[in-house]
Amino acid sequence: MPHRKAGGTGETVRTVAAAVFVALLVRTVAFEPFNIPSGSMIPNLLVGDYLFVSKYSYGYSQFSMPLAPPLFSGRVLFSEPKRGDIAVFKYPRDVSVDYIKRVIGLPGDRIQMRGGRLYINGTMMMRERVEDYVYIDTDGHVMRSARYIESLPNGTHYPILEASDAARYDDTPEYVVPEGHYFMMGDNRDRSADSRADVGFVPSENLVGRAEMLFFSTNGTARFWEFWKWPVATRWGRLFRDLRASSSGDNVS
Repeated sequence: MPHRKAGGTGETVRTVAAAVFVALLVRTVAFEPFNIPSGSMIPNLLVGDYLFVSKYSYGYSQFSMPLAPPLFSGRVLFSEPKRGDIAVFKYPRDVSVDYIKRVIGLPGDRIQMRGGRLYINGTMMMRERVEDYVYIDTDGHVMRSARYIESLPNGTHYPILEASDAARYDDTPEYVVPEGHYFMMGDNRDRSADSRADVGFVPSENLVGRAEMLFFSTNGTARFWEFWKWPVATRWGRLFRDLRASSSGDNVS
């Protein structure tokens, strides 16, 4: 009996160790879950959304691994982000912080905002006014914001919010994206700290991955232990939404 108990304990330890190893491997090379803590990507991503980010989409850097050990610099198996991708990256001023924004400018691009309109390489991007985005604020008030469909040169189009065309970052100098860097912007244009502000240009090494799919979403009215409230708090219509389709305009909401 003691021998079988020791063997059983050893088998359990090996099983747990193998499971942890597989989980870390998947998180490093395949997919990692993230949650959305702010409204900078409304209307496409909401506070309380949970999504999977593909780690392989842009290749790998030290930030692909847990705790980001400085084992090497740059990226391996690198694939360039596409304009319009929703990407997770490490904040250049503090790499312990994750940001999620849309890729707007590629290396060598000239990016500028004029009167709330986006210009890429001197050309104004098309913007079509659609129905207002309606939401309930933290005080329970029904709010409205102007919503547009913005189109990029590669055909990617997606909804943005632009409450005013005269907000702080609606008129900017022209930014020239350096080699090996990217210009990121939030879809909630007047409420996003992005490359127009202190985020600046994002080095390719800081890219973590591309947002792929929403797997859960909650409106925050239920704590994790209030299981009886989960059905009401869950945003069922957002589950399993393909964020790549959203980036190409197929999932406007």
